[in-house]
Amino acid sequence: MKPVLSRLLRGLQRNILAGLITIGPLFVTWLIFSWVLESLAKAGLPVVHMLNAVVPGEWAGQPGLQSALAVVLTLVVLYAVGLVTSLVIGRQIFNLFEAVLERLPFVAKVYTSVRQLLDTMMAKKDTGQRVVLIDFPVEGQKSIGFLTRTMTDSTTGRALAAVLLPNAINPTSAFLQVLPMERITETDLTMEQAMSMLLTGGAVAPETIRFSQPAIPKPD
Repeated sequence: MKPVLSRLLRGLQRNILAGLITIGPLFVTWLIFSWVLESLAKAGLPVVHMLNAVVPGEWAGQPGLQSALAVVLTLVVLYAVGLVTSLVIGRQIFNLFEAVLERLPFVAKVYTSVRQLLDTMMAKKDTGQRVVLIDFPVEGQKSIGFLTRTMTDSTTGRALAAVLLPNAINPTSAFLQVLPMERITETDLTMEQAMSMLLTGGAVAPETIRFSQPAIPKPD
């Protein structure tokens, strides 16, 4: 009786694990996709409510239709803004708008920081944006980070780096670490590879990765 029960338990565990491996990536993709859709819907709902006041009808009582219309309107607005800012006149108007924001005491700090972060995350590799590894949370355990800026210690002149450490599965939250450059391990990962590793919890990753610092040759 016990061997039969043991085989049943092993089969149950094996099948559950196989199902988890199969469903896991789909579940994570669904979470990210639903979060994006929810954010787009929240951004467009005020416009939908305004349309409801102008053009009343039965559609106003259908939450699903309102959410879908809100997502479409938000995407249309984003496309229009991107199209306008790609033009010379649109870029000049946007630069003027940014100049006004930079004169507001608190708004300027928040807007400038977010803008620099987004520009850094979207930058190509040849612009200085690099995927690195650092010892975090303890020495010997590496975390994936994005080197966003280099600085200099005003006391010692030591080279420092600002590294953003996104959380796995939910990279919208992150830690910001400032540490010496020599404590950074350079990698050959692309931004796409790093984000795939973070979003899948490491399930999607390259076969090899540069984990250790290269040995420094001894002087003759």
